[in-house]
Amino acid sequence: MEGIKELAELIERNVKMDGTYETSIPGLQFIRTSQISEPVYSVYEPSLCVVAQGSKLVILGKESYQYDSASYLTASVHLPITGQILKASPEEPYLCINLQLDMNQIFEVVQSSNQEISSESPGRALVVSLINDSLLEAVIRLVKLLETPQDIPVLATSIKREIIYRVLQNDQYDTLKHFALVGSQAQRIAKVIGMLNHKFMEPLKVDELAREAKMSSSSFYNHFKEVTGMSPIQYQKQLRLQEARRLLLTENLEAAEAAFQVGYESPSHFSREYSRKFGLPPMKDIQRLREMF
Repeated sequence: MEGIKELAELIERNVKMDGTYETSIPGLQFIRTSQISEPVYSVYEPSLCVVAQGSKLVILGKESYQYDSASYLTASVHLPITGQILKASPEEPYLCINLQLDMNQIFEVVQSSNQEISSESPGRALVVSLINDSLLEAVIRLVKLLETPQDIPVLATSIKREIIYRVLQNDQYDTLKHFALVGSQAQRIAKVIGMLNHKFMEPLKVDELAREAKMSSSSFYNHFKEVTGMSPIQYQKQLRLQEARRLLLTENLEAAEAAFQVGYESPSHFSREYSRKFGLPPMKDIQRLREMF
């Protein structure tokens, strides 16, 4: 697909070294990596990811999603994932764009285009699909605005709307429509997920979360797991362990202090769960990471 080559050239024109780069277009990032990576733990925001070169594996709960230059990925809510670059080299680095999705803008597109929303449950909030020419052309036009910065304030929003429209034309993205619809089950689950992301260090009370979502406890549990691929407590655990690892790596805390900061009452319990997640006890894992970088 010629468009993919053009997108790769545009990214390389703007990014010369490995890393994640914000652009002057709000919500648009470039990602460049010249080597296969170790598994990286992070939280996806609602976003669209298009790979121009290379390939990546994303693990959500127990499910795996692989995408490359023939496909694209969308996340409809904040999701704790494990990501790994599978194909990259100094000669042909992994190149990707990440575009944050605005749920208000998605709702506007759904309304203005009179798109129907199925009454079925929304399903998983992470989807991989084959890319098509119409979507790819819109993405390229958005990236090309970086060459004419004066056009960004006038044209970027309308091109983002077109990108959203192209994504929503794919039947797989009824999920995205559900999350943008105010008052829907998906939107209420998304609201609770947002709360969990801000308050993951606090004790988890499923009954309170269910009331916030205006659902019974059993219905909330089932819908939450359908959307995220994990139970509420598993979701919270992923957030806690990822944040603890960040604190240990960047703030030189002791393991017990990091455990308390993310909500664990028992350092030994924290250490066991950390080891199961990352393969090593906290301080040995951090030592290994520092030696790598």
